[in-house]
Amino acid sequence: MAQLLLELLSEDIPARMQSAAARDLGRLLGDHLARADLSFETLRAFAGPRRLTAVVDGLPLAQDDRVEERKGPRLGAPEGATEGFLRSTGATRESLLVRDGVHFAIVARRGRPAEALIAEMVPSIVRAFPWPKSMTWGTGSLRWVRPLRRILCVFDRRVPPFEIEGVAAGDESEGHRFMGEAGPFRVRDFHEYRAALAGHFVVLDAEERKRRILEGARALCAARGLALVEDDGLLDEVAGMVEWPTPLLGDMDPAFLDLPPEVIRASMRTHQRYFAVRGPDGSLAPNFVVVANIETADGGALIAAGNARVLAARLGDARFFWNEDRWIPLEDRLATLEGVTFHAKLGAMDERVRRIEALAREIAPRVGAPPELAAQAARLAKADLATAMVREFPQLQGVMGGYYARAEGLDGAVADAIADHYKPQGPSDGLPEGPVSIAVALADKLDTLVGFFEIGERPTGSRDPFALRRTALGVIRMALAQGAGLNLRPLIAYAGLGVAASVIRHVSDSRLNALSYRQAVAAFADPAAEFAAADQLEATFRALGEKGPVEALAFWRGVDDAAWIEDVLAFLVDRLKVLLKDQGVRHDLCDAVFALGDDDLGRAAARVRALEAFLATSDGANLLAGGKRAINILSAEARKGPLPSGEPIRGSDLPGQEIALIDALATARPRMEAALAAEDFAGALSALAGLRAPVDAFFDQVLVNSPIPEERDNRLRLLSQVRDAMRRVADFSLISG
Repeated sequence: MAQLLLELLSEDIPARMQSAAARDLGRLLGDHLARADLSFETLRAFAGPRRLTAVVDGLPLAQDDRVEERKGPRLGAPEGATEGFLRSTGATRESLLVRDGVHFAIVARRGRPAEALIAEMVPSIVRAFPWPKSMTWGTGSLRWVRPLRRILCVFDRRVPPFEIEGVAAGDESEGHRFMGEAGPFRVRDFHEYRAALAGHFVVLDAEERKRRILEGARALCAARGLALVEDDGLLDEVAGMVEWPTPLLGDMDPAFLDLPPEVIRASMRTHQRYFAVRGPDGSLAPNFVVVANIETADGGALIAAGNARVLAARLGDARFFWNEDRWIPLEDRLATLEGVTFHAKLGAMDERVRRIEALAREIAPRVGAPPELAAQAARLAKADLATAMVREFPQLQGVMGGYYARAEGLDGAVADAIADHYKPQGPSDGLPEGPVSIAVALADKLDTLVGFFEIGERPTGSRDPFALRRTALGVIRMALAQGAGLNLRPLIAYAGLGVAASVIRHVSDSRLNALSYRQAVAAFADPAAEFAAADQLEATFRALGEKGPVEALAFWRGVDDAAWIEDVLAFLVDRLKVLLKDQGVRHDLCDAVFALGDDDLGRAAARVRALEAFLATSDGANLLAGGKRAINILSAEARKGPLPSGEPIRGSDLPGQEIALIDALATARPRMEAALAAEDFAGALSALAGLRAPVDAFFDQVLVNSPIPEERDNRLRLLSQVRDAMRRVADFSLISG
């Protein structure tokens, strides 16, 4: 078995493209080898600032010889068809086999040498490589991320003969641009290659580069009683910028520490790719870690000093933004948002702010927040988009608004809500704290979801350009943190009113007219003064004012809007199911609970957990079996005709098991209803558990389909009552087992 070593050496590859490029090289090489019928044991791919490398172990020296049976024309086919078949297979007429009236040829194929196949596949891979951005250079037509300088290709310690745009394959590579020995070095296998790179100051493996950066930076900080502020994203990026990572600890002017720490970190990270450092008290220290690509005789002192001067200039710019931005109150910046487009079909950012403000006011009482504070925070939440600091560092939006709000002396809850209203931005991001913050964050995310659903930008498959799945997860996590009491249907409908006003304004649609627009605006913002003179509109306002948000939304659209609201809610429920499944909850339990249509996600999740615990007990498992038997009987009888309705009759002449089940149901239902009213789902299921023994005894001793119609109807009514009681907790028909 042989080894293939391939290296594509170029000018510097952007760090953001390297990991994907390594995966693509491995995938393409593996696919080509499979199509060539060349099996292999392992395939590894590596990426660095100047090179893509792949090594394949356990390759055969040639394809296996193959014998194939080829199907030809039928007996009696035209002579031309038979002659063509003979030519294509290389067979003779005498060697043909006949089976079931059809000619067959036995074709032997000698396997081609793997070296020749590799010489064909590598140029194909290089020419079809899926770089996100690529370029041509000189007079050639090859597109590569940066000019391709050298191709190292060694198979079984020999070089397959091929070239690409004048770059011939060889067995030579190069080391570090500055620290490596001048000129190329020769290698014949991966062991020699990796050792030679290390000897020429190149660390091939990105994971090894990251380990060296992290361990070196930690050691430098620890030696001075400091701690590195670790940043996985920055670590990935820096590891793609250096071949010989050399962490250095630099000093900065302590006077800059009066800037917000987020500003300092953003300036270090965005402009200079530096790591921040914390002091013993946990606050930012006047230091930074820069990762150089070379080792120097002075231990990097000159490099660190030069980087400190550059950082001082960057932080000086940040100080200027910080000082200038605070001259203008956030309220005075709102007019600027009229010129900031949120989405062509959803209007400018100022419209979005008005929608979020109204929605936050609506949400506030449901999460225990003062409506006026929630509305103020929502109105100012996007104002920092008009500041110089956020224009320079967009990742600080919200955060800087919180700082500017505090500098103005606004209520602390308002400042916190502005700072946190984008949270959570991912599954590991923290949740906003405090009722006002939660109200504004929920309003922001619900407006986003409803808006993009309204204009048809729903996620499909892997496509989710507006990160609506992440937005939905944020709503879900906040709803779960609330526990219960946050019904989403009216909030989705209320958000829809505001979105509708914007959509009508910006989207031409024959079913939407100016009157509809005015109705929507009236329902959402009540601009009575603007339209007071129009009798028809005044009547419309009054009608809308008497309706809830769901009815009002349907009214102005002239259609039943419940299905649209259910679409948004179903999307949220689906994401909650995914979250619960990731936590180990069975999908059928989620389906059984969510089939009830509860729009309080916190309450629904609690119900799923209680059901999971209940079914893990013997009472739960047995009641499930009995309940599903009742459901199956009722379904079968319903196919024959309408089921009898009403309460079962408790007569003294009934079998004891039937009377016992009627009595047990009469005892269990009030207990269950009281527990459900208190949202004690474990208690409700405990009440249902009292039906387990009577249900078992009923099915063991009582014939449901009695030949006496009155007995049959009474027993079907009883089973209907059992089924309906169980459905108050979950749809047990959807549970497996």
